[in-house]
Amino acid sequence: MDKDISAKALPQHQILKADLFPDSESRLDSMEKKENPIDDLSILFRDLTSTKTKRESIAQLIEKLDVEKNVRYQRTPEDTYCNVYAYDFCHFSKVYLPTVWWTDESLEKIKQGQEVNAIFEKTVDRIYSSAIHDWFLEWGNHFGWERMFTVEEIQNKVNANGGVGIICAKRKIKGLSGHIVPVVPETDSHKAYRENETVLYPLQSQAGILNYNYFSEVRKDWWNDELYSSHVFYYHE
Repeated sequence: MDKDISAKALPQHQILKADLFPDSESRLDSMEKKENPIDDLSILFRDLTSTKTKRESIAQLIEKLDVEKNVRYQRTPEDTYCNVYAYDFCHFSKVYLPTVWWTDESLEKIKQGQEVNAIFEKTVDRIYSSAIHDWFLEWGNHFGWERMFTVEEIQNKVNANGGVGIICAKRKIKGLSGHIVPVVPETDSHKAYRENETVLYPLQSQAGILNYNYFSEVRKDWWNDELYSSHVFYYHE
C-alpha cells in the first residue's frame, strides 16, 4: 500500500469499510464466493446485550461455523483459508475485518473526497493474512481495534468482555501465506494453556493446514515461528 495514502491523511469520516454484499453462493457448504459475506439467516450474530450473551453467542458461532467440517474452510492443494474464517468470525461478531480492501487507486479517490463503491477486482481486491498484518497497523485503530502486546492480555480481554481477539503473523517471504487466527473466550470445556497461572497459549479457533474449532497447546506459540517476520495482537470490543 502506498504509504502516502495513510489513515492519518484521511479524515475519520472518509475511511470506509470495503464490504461486498452477501451472495447466495457464499455458503458454509460451498467453496464459492469466499470474498462475500455468507448469506445464511441461520447463522446468528454476536448478541451484544451483555458480557454473558457475548461470550455465549461467540461459542454458538464457533459451533455453527464449524471450521473443522464445513466445506467453505477446507484446504485445497493450492490454498488454505485462515483469512476467510477470520473474516466470517469477525463479520458475525459485528466487528470489521477486511476480506477485500481498496486498491491504491480507490484509496486515492477516497482521499480526494470521491464516493467509491466496493466492486470486486475493480475497486477492491482480496487481502490476505500478511497484508492484513500491515492493515491492522495502518488502519486497525480507525475501525475500533486496540493493539495488545501479550497473549495474557488478549485472553483476559476476550474472557472479561466477550470481545474479539486476533493474532496475525506476516511471512518473511513476500507472496507466501501468513496466518490469522481469532482468540476466543474460554468455556467450561475449552481453556487456554497456562503455566504458573499465566497464559502461554491462548484459546484460539482457526482454518489452515489443519482446522480447529478450538485449540491452545497443540500449536504452541505458532506466531513466533521462524516463517514469520512479525506478528500483532489486536482486540475489538
